[in-house]
Amino acid sequence: QVQLVESGGGLVQAGGSLRLSCAASGLIFSDNVMSWHRQAPGKQRELVAVITSGGSTNYAASVKGRFTISRDNAKNTVYLQMNSLKPEDTAVYYCYVGRGRWGQGTQVTVSS
Repeated sequence: QVQLVESGGGLVQAGGSLRLSCAASGLIFSDNVMSWHRQAPGKQRELVAVITSGGSTNYAASVKGRFTISRDNAKNTVYLQMNSLKPEDTAVYYCYVGRGRWGQGTQVTVSS
């Protein structure tokens, strides 16, 4: 059974940084595309960043240049480094590995 466990969320002031982690189990991690998504109150869930098994990355326009997705296959973990945070980045952030397999989410709140 696939499990994804996010951590690293919290409250930060605008301009600050956070690093989210997502630890995966129950799958061959290195073979899988991993992604981060977020959902703000009253809004649809949106893709933030994706990383392929080969390490190629892609980002939503709203976070490009500020966020970095990376993976450590030895630790079965994907990361999201978030810099220059803005209040509009406030959301629950979710890790995703396809086929409807989501983590439980971690709250990120950016104060102005």
